[in-house]
Amino acid sequence: MSRIFEIVQAMSGQGNCITIPAPYLDFVFGDPQAHLLGAILNQLVFWSGKPSSQENGWFYKTHEELAAEIRGVKPDQVRKAVDKLITKYLPGVILEAKRKVNGTPKKHYRVDGDALITKIFPPVLETAVLPNGNGDIAESKRQKSQMETAESPNLRNGNIADSFLYTDHYTDQNKQIIKPSCPPAAPTDGEEFISERLTREATEIIQHLSNLTSVKFETTDGNLQHIRARLRNATATKAEMLVVVDHLVASWLGTKYARGLNPAKIFSSEKFSSNLLAAKAWDAAGRPACSSEATATGNDSTVDSTERDAAYRRFTSGVGATKKPSELEKMVCAEASKANVRNMGPAYSQPRWNQIWKECAQRQQGVKAA
Repeated sequence: MSRIFEIVQAMSGQGNCITIPAPYLDFVFGDPQAHLLGAILNQLVFWSGKPSSQENGWFYKTHEELAAEIRGVKPDQVRKAVDKLITKYLPGVILEAKRKVNGTPKKHYRVDGDALITKIFPPVLETAVLPNGNGDIAESKRQKSQMETAESPNLRNGNIADSFLYTDHYTDQNKQIIKPSCPPAAPTDGEEFISERLTREATEIIQHLSNLTSVKFETTDGNLQHIRARLRNATATKAEMLVVVDHLVASWLGTKYARGLNPAKIFSSEKFSSNLLAAKAWDAAGRPACSSEATATGNDSTVDSTERDAAYRRFTSGVGATKKPSELEKMVCAEASKANVRNMGPAYSQPRWNQIWKECAQRQQGVKAA
């Protein structure tokens, strides 16, 4: 392992300060998880080649242990970030393998120090490039000498030097700067990124519910909080929550249960588990007509279903309009237009039309709608 990598290793993995070397962040620049990736790389470099590691620098770390060292992230986030780091940014540099520890297979890692230096640090470490493009070999040797004489983790009974010099090759003058022993912890974007993602996904779910019910639900904290809580706790994915919305709308729209079609009711901690279980079974069965929906679309002694269904087909297709529609049909069409029934899918528009028809018929007969 090169002495340069030993110096890089010396600045990695602080115990009390979560520091991320700037070159790590520059390497993953533009990635929304740059700080998380940099922090993980920092820890992997730190543990590589430690006395506690196995032969050839192999060591094992669980995602839970890495999450605890980095702070502010969950093990599953670490798992995904490690996969991205290995497959996208540093293939062949960070190696992984299943090796047994006390008879139990565990995920092991090894960092190829020389390969990492080649990837992370440009050739300027060997030849400092001056602004005019010419290499100053003497300056290069002086810089390299300073780096190689900096204290490594294995010198002086394992004490790491309080500071060391390295080339800040991203400045115009290639200045030598001193790295403090414990600079302020670099702000991680983990929690902020997670919060933004949860809010974005919760907003999409509310918009989906609004589109199906034609009720404009505002994306207020009151409506978002239940959805974000279920997503944060990994109770369900966004896709599964959309299935829950589809199922309950298909079951309740146009019935007396329609008042429950709101974010607070659907995604409350008390009700969501049962809602999710029922929705998954419904989706796996091919989304059959729900019993509540069947009730809403079934025969009603006070409703002429033949006239109602024919009027529904005329309203949704725009074909076969009668020259003299009944007063009831005109009233229902007006209400259905307000409710945006024409833009709903068939599974949702038919129950809603039937409910509006029933209410208008009762109103026309002087009966208060249920």
